[in-house]
Amino acid sequence: MKLREPMPELDGASAWLNGEVSKTDLVGERPTLIHFWSISCGLCKDAMPDINQFRDEYKDKLNVIAVHMPRSEKDLDLDEIKEVAAQHDISQPIYVDSNHKLTDAFENQYVPAYYVFDAEGKLRHFQAGGSGMKMLTKRVNRVLEENEKAE
Repeated sequence: MKLREPMPELDGASAWLNGEVSKTDLVGERPTLIHFWSISCGLCKDAMPDINQFRDEYKDKLNVIAVHMPRSEKDLDLDEIKEVAAQHDISQPIYVDSNHKLTDAFENQYVPAYYVFDAEGKLRHFQAGGSGMKMLTKRVNRVLEENEKAE
């Protein structure tokens, strides 16, 4: 995805955990952080406390959605996805993308990967890999500040 492109529709999930949301639910009121992760990804698990902190600290200002992107056949076990999500306190909605529908729509190749959308649903920041939480925090805060000024 290129910067300023609109958020893709959240169609085609194999399953939703912790509640289902649509693009319509996310766009219009507040910015959104969508993060791709996988149960077989150690960096994803290491970063989860930071993502959960975003979710909790900005719960009234920021939508946070998880996308489980399988990297192998072993990553397709829904019970294991539920178990790992519980272990890592992933209480935000989880789009289970066993068929790579959303992964393809985002043209995403990485886990972990982070997409920050503004309140209008336009992509404002993309980041992949385990490092750079400071940069992600800076970008999320910038989009949140812009949203507050626009209100």
